[in-house]
Amino acid sequence: MMNVVLMIGTTELILIAAVVLLLFGGKKLPELMRGLGQGIQSFKKGMKEPVAEEKEETSEDKKE
Repeated sequence: MMNVVLMIGTTELILIAAVVLLLFGGKKLPELMRGLGQGIQSFKKGMKEPVAEEKEETSEDKKE
């Protein structure tokens, strides 16, 4: 799956950006990107939380 993402060239990215711009318009685009950024940030935070919880559980187990 990762190979497919790497095969996207400049032309395809420009075409995708043009379609998004046509669909949503210039005024909605910053709002869309802000929402996308917050979603990615939330996802990254969620991926780190289980690791922190795991560390707490193992340290509690060692104390007993």
